[in-house]
Amino acid sequence: MNSDFLSVLRGFASRTLRLRALVRKAGTAERAKFATGKSAPSMPRLIAFLAIAATFSYAQVPKPPWASAGTATKTSPDASKSVPSVSAPAPPQNDPQNSGTTLKVDVKLVNVFATVTDEHGAPVAGLKKEDFSVIEDGNPQTISVFDKESALPLSIVLDVDTSLSTRKDLPMEMASARRFARAILRPIDALSLYGFSETVNEVVPFTSDLKAIDHGVDRMRLGAATALYDALYLGAQALESRTGRKVLVVITDGGDTVSRVDYKEAVRAAQEAEAIVYSIIVVPIEASAGRDTGGEHALIQISEDTGGKYFYATSVPQLDAAFEKISDELRTQYLLAYYPSQRFSDSSFRRIQVKVNPSSTPSALTVRHRTGYYTTKSKF
Repeated sequence: MNSDFLSVLRGFASRTLRLRALVRKAGTAERAKFATGKSAPSMPRLIAFLAIAATFSYAQVPKPPWASAGTATKTSPDASKSVPSVSAPAPPQNDPQNSGTTLKVDVKLVNVFATVTDEHGAPVAGLKKEDFSVIEDGNPQTISVFDKESALPLSIVLDVDTSLSTRKDLPMEMASARRFARAILRPIDALSLYGFSETVNEVVPFTSDLKAIDHGVDRMRLGAATALYDALYLGAQALESRTGRKVLVVITDGGDTVSRVDYKEAVRAAQEAEAIVYSIIVVPIEASAGRDTGGEHALIQISEDTGGKYFYATSVPQLDAAFEKISDELRTQYLLAYYPSQRFSDSSFRRIQVKVNPSSTPSALTVRHRTGYYTTKSKF
């Protein structure tokens, strides 16, 4: 411990003992006067003396060398939620009040879930921490936590389009969803089943019970319109409080007709929840005049922004293949977590880049991850 701090502490103890002796002496004198009948104890004087002594004592309380003499540090809210199971000690913070410019201080671990694939699109396992580099807004970051994601719990929201436009494809979609749940879920994982048409319904809450999931699949019912963005938004909200890896799988033909939230709000909700979005776009007839290409492009973009992927499916084998690829990726993901370096920022969004060092992995590899995170919470 600091020697100056110990000296101050000893001086404080010595002054405290002297004050106690004075109080004891004053009290003894007052009692002696009362016993001889010379005077009665003066309670107001004694109270005043004690008040002055307490004030003096409080003013002399020493502060440890690491205590700040200024105002407390204020930290801006952070939309990137740290994962408790992989948290690490927070680094020291600077006090932004010491600067004339507003400084956004982020002391939370930023989790980046990365999927690495080769030139054939197959997931690549066995990479090491040294193989990766993380950059935030152009600044290299130090990777504090590195892990292979197969060990972490997995929470999946399965959003299934049950509008009239999918009535012919719903049975095959649900059959593939059953097989996906059986292939991917472990006892530590959980899946929640949602159906959306003009409204969004949670059919099965988070569970690893396959019988409960099967029963929920049997209870899916067709509706009329399509609230796709509402389904994405509510699915992301359900995932936000979950720990471990968070995945949102949506099966739809890409159309949205009655959502209350828009695309921008749905994307932000997914980014704030750290959800990885996989889109399975069911297109029975590729040249269909009723095909919603705008909705398809929106799903492609949200998948890319969150580090997920999109798939087109026109048949049961293609649906099964899409689910199989999602399962394979979820078994080979990497966690790259870092404490962002403090910086002056005018934007609430921080952009992330992840690279695989070519020196350690000479073959052509592709890395998918979320494009960034928000330092402030949305007010939708």
